[in-house]
Amino acid sequence: MKKSDLISWGLLIACVFVLLEATLNGEGILFSLLLGAALMFFGRKRLPRRSGKIMFWVGVFITVMNILSMYTFKLLLVAIVIYVIYEFYQTKQNPVVIMPHVEEQHASSPHEDIYRKEPLLKNIIIGTQQTPDHVYEWSDINIQCGPGDSIIDLSQTILPKGEAVIMIRGFIGNITIQIPYEVETAVSHSVFVGNTSIFDQPEPKMFNQTLFFRTKGYGEAEKKVKIVTSLIAGSLEVKRV
Repeated sequence: MKKSDLISWGLLIACVFVLLEATLNGEGILFSLLLGAALMFFGRKRLPRRSGKIMFWVGVFITVMNILSMYTFKLLLVAIVIYVIYEFYQTKQNPVVIMPHVEEQHASSPHEDIYRKEPLLKNIIIGTQQTPDHVYEWSDINIQCGPGDSIIDLSQTILPKGEAVIMIRGFIGNITIQIPYEVETAVSHSVFVGNTSIFDQPEPKMFNQTLFFRTKGYGEAEKKVKIVTSLIAGSLEVKRV
């Protein structure tokens, strides 16, 4: 069974169990859920009036509080945590290598010639991904990912003239970026809990911080790399190779 089908079946079964618990636990929970749904429905119809906003958010509050109090929801939360930990362990044992497609394809547009190109790295919910260990064509990186590691090695590509961009928004994990010695670099990093090492300058025990580094010749450089990263928890390492 595909992972997407497994998740869909899991959500469907969870909804069935929530409704069963609401029905079997008495009329109190069922009445509260119906009341919350009604308030959201009629409140949405009255938007953007103030009364509609109040009704909608009161309905959201009642519904959320009732769902959080259910045993089914608590069991589902534990199952999700166990599943995430298992998937994270699996990706650590078998990291996924993303192989980029460098051939360009014409998009079907009657007005102008544009080209669509497959991204070097893609958004992932869970897992570890890295650039290929052989020579590859460069493409700017702009991704977001869940638990897992991202490894980017720029020594295996030829950067174009101008500013190459690496933008990564992560949840939990480590980001490692390897930069050739001759390439000027700017780094902007935001993290809630974690640590960084930018060209052998460590910043341990960071808490809700943002930092910025830039090499001396960045402004005038013909080729340069701009790195923008953010993490909830984890580490960023930018090093020379």
